[in-house]
Amino acid sequence: MTDNRENALAYAHKNKDNFLHELKEVLRIPSISTNSENKADMLHTAEWLTEKLRGLGMENVEIFPTAKHPVVYADWLHAENAPTVLIYGHYDVQPVDPLDLWESPPFEPTQRGDSLHARGASDMKGQVVAVIKAIESIVENGDLPVNIKFMIEGEEEIGSPSLVDFMEAHKDMLAADFCLNPDAGIMDKKLPSITYALRGLAYFEIRVYGPSHDLHSGLYGGAVANPANALMTLIAGMKDENGRITLPGFYDKVRPLDDEERVELARLPMKDDFYLEATGSSALWGEKSYSAVERTGARPTLDVNGMLAGFTGEGAKTVLPAKAMAKISMRLVPDQTPDEVYEQLKQYMEENAPKGVTWDIKVEHGGHPSISERDGVGVRAMAKAFENVWGVVPLFTRGGGSIPVVAEMQNILGIESVLTGFGLPDDRIHSPNEKQDLPTWYRGIDALIHFFYNLS
Repeated sequence: MTDNRENALAYAHKNKDNFLHELKEVLRIPSISTNSENKADMLHTAEWLTEKLRGLGMENVEIFPTAKHPVVYADWLHAENAPTVLIYGHYDVQPVDPLDLWESPPFEPTQRGDSLHARGASDMKGQVVAVIKAIESIVENGDLPVNIKFMIEGEEEIGSPSLVDFMEAHKDMLAADFCLNPDAGIMDKKLPSITYALRGLAYFEIRVYGPSHDLHSGLYGGAVANPANALMTLIAGMKDENGRITLPGFYDKVRPLDDEERVELARLPMKDDFYLEATGSSALWGEKSYSAVERTGARPTLDVNGMLAGFTGEGAKTVLPAKAMAKISMRLVPDQTPDEVYEQLKQYMEENAPKGVTWDIKVEHGGHPSISERDGVGVRAMAKAFENVWGVVPLFTRGGGSIPVVAEMQNILGIESVLTGFGLPDDRIHSPNEKQDLPTWYRGIDALIHFFYNLS
């Protein structure tokens, strides 16, 4: 087994250029799940994945249609007395807007120094290809030491609306000892990490309506309610001066941080200077009595993601708008749920919306928060793999983002997830000029090779 491991690592090192070529190949496909005009690109990416999985010797390779974008499945189940690992990934990517801020075309992978720039390079085609290439390195030099199942979806960036039904319908097919999910990234090039908790998400669109049509602000301003003013006032009131969210009952089910966990989180290298440098902000802000690392991983949030009302073109137009809209997202922590938060938002609007306007709330999508065990067999194998490659004990951290499938796997399949990956905090995921640090990516492939052998 030791010889096979060393041979697999040697193969990976020899084939770095080929691995990078194939990553660039899939990055050129604009698999934007939220855009209907990219539906053919979504299928193209799914077909690209099935071709690669068949090339690895995977069996039962299939593209499963869903109500929107397909799920790719494959397995290899011939390792005796070995665990079964369900590998999760997603092949869809975020939209590229604003296009003019990209330094190179988003779907033409461009290397600048050690970084490969393209939409999906980090989130998460780079991570999916890293797993595929680690397994390729193993199968080219001996049998897999563990049983493998792949489930790669195409809807993560739009909240995975089809995945719950898919997992419910295929519980037996997806049965595994645990899941490897490389969608979480690591903290630093020199500091590998394993994520043990993720925030959930509740995303809403609030619309406020006033007069039946846009009005002249000179003739009618001051006489009727302005929906834009009303919406801004409502949003401003959703937080108090200490950064706490004021929706009724919002914190009732928030699981508090205990002293031991706060001590562990304080060991992480993400101090105030990190957040200031990473964001380009002049000062930090947030819920008082919590550090920045606690606010971004273990506390809930409420943020405006976009607003629209009235005249927004060049110059001036003295208009009193008939309607206003805001998109609001909330990051949730255990034990909050999107449905309960919706009811809290609805109650807030009922209690605070002024006379003269009406309103409605559209639920866009949501996902449950998760918290996982830190001592499972998969976590131990991954921690040892990081030590094998990086030479340091990995850090354990909470992730501020949302990966809804983690909680759904706990609920539906009854399995925990090993959350890691090889993206970095400055990879600009969801933003222009997304990138993947290539030296870290190559080390990640090595770590995954060790991970699969460590499980044996």
